[in-house]
Amino acid sequence: MSSVTVRSSPVVTVRISSSLNTFTAEKRLDRGHTLAELKCKLELVVGSPASCMDLQLYSTENSFIQNLDQDDALLGSYPVDDGCRIHVIDKSGANIGEFEDLSRVEKYEISQDDYEKRSDSVRSFLKRNKLGKFNQEEAAQNAAEQQRKLEVERLAAESITPGSRCEVRAAGQPTKRGVVMYVGLTDFKPGYWVGVQYDEPYGKHDGSVDGKRYFTCSPKYGAFLKPQNLTVGDFPEEDFGLDDEM
Repeated sequence: MSSVTVRSSPVVTVRISSSLNTFTAEKRLDRGHTLAELKCKLELVVGSPASCMDLQLYSTENSFIQNLDQDDALLGSYPVDDGCRIHVIDKSGANIGEFEDLSRVEKYEISQDDYEKRSDSVRSFLKRNKLGKFNQEEAAQNAAEQQRKLEVERLAAESITPGSRCEVRAAGQPTKRGVVMYVGLTDFKPGYWVGVQYDEPYGKHDGSVDGKRYFTCSPKYGAFLKPQNLTVGDFPEEDFGLDDEM
């Protein structure tokens, strides 16, 4: 009477490949499972029905060892060691890569009218709980706050005249002085902005942003700031003594 050898370790780590896929997955398997149970677990890995699987065992050196063809036999009764590969051969008639190509998966689509009628959608949840854009009170408050900020900017901008000298101070940055070149609305961002030509090349552009020119200055001398972020006053251009005779 022949004896069955079962490996001592209850768990083995193997690589799983399939005739349906191009990838290889590493899985920890219970040696105490039958091959029938193993096939059921492999359905989620390779996409092939358990009833349409043939299993082959390969060594750690990727050499064929034998077929795993007894569904009632335990996995541990076969010479399966860590690093071995179990190859699944699909007999369902599917083509290789069929379950990897998402473009071939039929997608569920619904019209806007039908989606609006559904009671289990994210949109209906937001409506019931008055969240996001469906919270009219919050939306009104946000709109009022934005309008208040815009009015503050407008009043600050009206007090600034093009041609005025200005100074910009920011934590961790050198003090910048320059000339106000532009005051008003812009296309690149909402609100009121002040265009400044710096005395030094501390800027980011030459007075044009996204292809639209607001003023003209040398490259790297132009910048835009919010009205509240600069001070207008008697700030003459600093003299660093570069013209003094040595």
